Amino acid sequence: MSLSALFSRYKKHNILVVGDFMMDSYTIGTVKRVSPEAPVIVVHAKKVKRLPGGAGNVVLNLISLGARVIALGRLGNDSAKDELLSSLKKENAVVNHLYVQKGYTTPIKNRVIAGNQQIVRIDFEEKEPLSLELEKQIISDLPKILNSVSIVAISDYAKGFLTDNLLKAIIKSANEMEIPVIVDPKGSDFKKYSGAHLIKPNAHEAYLASGYDETVSLELAANKILEQTEIENIMITRSNKGISIFQNNYRKDFPVKIKEVTDVTGAGDTVLAVVTFALSNKVPLDQAAVLCNLAAAEVIEHLGCARISIKTLAELILSQHLDNKVFSQSYLQVLQFILDHEEFVLLQVTLGNSLTPSFFSHIKKLKKEYADCKVVLYLEKEPKDDALIELLASFNEIDFIINKVDSLQKFCERHAPKKIYNFVEDKLISKKSLTSLVN
Repeated sequence: MSLSALFSRYKKHNILVVGDFMMDSYTIGTVKRVSPEAPVIVVHAKKVKRLPGGAGNVVLNLISLGARVIALGRLGNDSAKDELLSSLKKENAVVNHLYVQKGYTTPIKNRVIAGNQQIVRIDFEEKEPLSLELEKQIISDLPKILNSVSIVAISDYAKGFLTDNLLKAIIKSANEMEIPVIVDPKGSDFKKYSGAHLIKPNAHEAYLASGYDETVSLELAANKILEQTEIENIMITRSNKGISIFQNNYRKDFPVKIKEVTDVTGAGDTVLAVVTFALSNKVPLDQAAVLCNLAAAEVIEHLGCARISIKTLAELILSQHLDNKVFSQSYLQVLQFILDHEEFVLLQVTLGNSLTPSFFSHIKKLKKEYADCKVVLYLEKEPKDDALIELLASFNEIDFIINKVDSLQKFCERHAPKKIYNFVEDKLISKKSLTSLVN
């Protein structure tokens, strides 16, 4: 199955994100001098940006991918709680199960950034165990919370919320309801995640949990974790080396192409979101790993916790796995996601004698007139010579080419073109309706 199958199977599944919710704050400014009070730089703050962090960042990524997300976690009774809840509600996340614990402080991570570089991070947090009263309430609520969920993502930042009892109850209840559990772990003991469908540590975390030194093979460390737990799959992220998947007697490596590393903040959250999203849509784990690599390589090029959208994911698949900008029937659904929230002009043409200087002149005029739109060329008949396709694809004025498909009418019903034209006898003829396009 190709990666485009993700889009053909795409549905808005209900996904439960469980874990440590916090507020990410970014103080962004410039550095021009050293303080006269001490040998430290002075950051002239220009703006402050605050976003949900930790498990909250996983929620934001999943919403951007198109999932319906239910959040399960703990907050303090403070202003950070109010701000975090407000932010998540604006994104249409379900926040009914973000419980308030007396005496607990909602964690805040304040990153001071100057010149696209993180200068220092200031953490406001106290690691406190989940109260027994709240733990009992959450476990009691689990059947109701899991009732409409298709998959569970656990984002463990070791802040005390995910107690051994709570983890055991979540995984046990999910397994009884045949709901896969995906875990981004913390700590040296992965036995507490036993029974999960997949665990996603980085290489350092995997070695730490296995008890092996990092000089031994990663495969040895992964197999030790498999032996110690009842986890079916281990996905180990390896920074610029990509991702490795381990199962019983199976290892597969997925290299990654990284252009530039600006900031790795939140990359692990993105991988957790993408693998959860992919598995919820029944994409095989091998192909989910490819998607994770594409997404992670994209977000680390941006400063701070960047979100990956379904549109961006489609564009990344296109850039990595499709030839240029030509779409056949099997990849048409990828183009649908790329054109979400985009206006486009559709030009219908029959190749052959149509490729005249007049044709290319009309294309240039069309792109100039609709500068804010994509120009999509629809070929009524598949050309016998691939060189013609290559010639058309080489023109900057043509954004995408659809090569003879059976479902153009359905495609246009989802994405109505701003304007439809047919090229006949050296003339651009405007079409009034979608029906006339395919006649």
